[in-house]
Parts: sequence; structure tokens; C-alpha cells
Amino acid sequence: MQKYLSLSYIGSLSALGVATCCVLPMTMMLLGLGGSWIAIFGQIAAASYYVLAVSTALVAISWLVSYQRGSLPKLKWWLLGTTAMTGLAWVVVSHEARINDFLIMQM
Repeated sequence: MQKYLSLSYIGSLSALGVATCCVLPMTMMLLGLGGSWIAIFGQIAAASYYVLAVSTALVAISWLVSYQRGSLPKLKWWLLGTTAMTGLAWVVVSHEARINDFLIMQM
């Protein structure tokens, strides 16, 4: 079970990283960091929905396996953490244009 739990956390962290790949450079530019390296994130943004889908599947499998093995009461807080991170990644990706517009207005 520990393997599924660690896979779900790795998937959630990668989903959160991919989701912020377009918002993070804008934030760093607001902080005064250069923007020439932002072109790197275009390739990552192309795969964001695939990474989010795989992460969501890993979290769902972790919930299912822990339920089947009867360890859901013991692991529910860990699983809720991965679910929250993956959900936050979906929210950031779905509102990415609004977030970027807001950050551009702050410049």
C-alpha cells in the first residue's frame, strides 16, 4: 500500500508542478527575475492535461486499493492530501488564463 501512496503523492506533486508551469514564470517576472527562460515552459504546458489525467488516475487507484485492503481509516488523511493537491492542480489549469491576465495587470 505504501507504494500506491507514494505514487499518488508523486503524481499529485507533478500535477501541481505542471499546472503552475505557466503561472509561475509570470509571478517570477513580477518579482524581477528575467523572462528569457520562459520559452522552456511551452513544452511542459503541452503535456499538462496528460500529466493531470495520470495523476488523477493514480489518486483514484490509491483510494480504491486502500478501500479494498481495509486501510482507508488509517490512510484517509494522506489520501485527502493527494486529492487536494490534484484538485488544486485542476483548478489552476482550468483558470490559468484568468490568473495570467491578473498577473499581467499587476505589471
